[in-house]
Amino acid sequence: MTRERDLLDRALVEEATKKSGLIWVRGPEGPARALWHVWHEGAACLVGDGPGEQPLPGLAEGAAAEVTVRSKDKGGRLVSWAARVAELPAGSEPWQAAVADLKGKRLNAPDGEAMTERWARECRVLRLEPTGALAALPDGALAEPPVPSPATTRRAAPAGLPRLLFRRRRK
Repeated sequence: MTRERDLLDRALVEEATKKSGLIWVRGPEGPARALWHVWHEGAACLVGDGPGEQPLPGLAEGAAAEVTVRSKDKGGRLVSWAARVAELPAGSEPWQAAVADLKGKRLNAPDGEAMTERWARECRVLRLEPTGALAALPDGALAEPPVPSPATTRRAAPAGLPRLLFRRRRK
């Protein structure tokens, strides 16, 4: 029964993570972060920590992480699983295979085809390998304040804007 349960848990982790565009990753310290990824050869692969790429704070070689996968259509939490972080050495065969998949999923890259060379020079490519342990889903919400960011929020509209937008045209 345990072996069958392990296989079902592994299938759930793989299918949910493959289909989700974002995963929430919590490292050894700090809050969970939403990160884009690809599922490649049994693990979630991430690229980041370089200019113009997502930050990967607290995720270091050999560290443990908790990954929460959301539903792509509804956005609700599907499964949480424990992972071991492995950094892929730039230019290695596993790195090239993972980067080939990541490259296809990277949207709005500023440097187009040269992005893989930039990743090799300035970024880290990580594998989050499932350890087999699923976390129990919590009963309540886990809402937290947003992580500080240089992004800005909407400012108040100029006073004259409503007049310009809703002015009736005269015939």
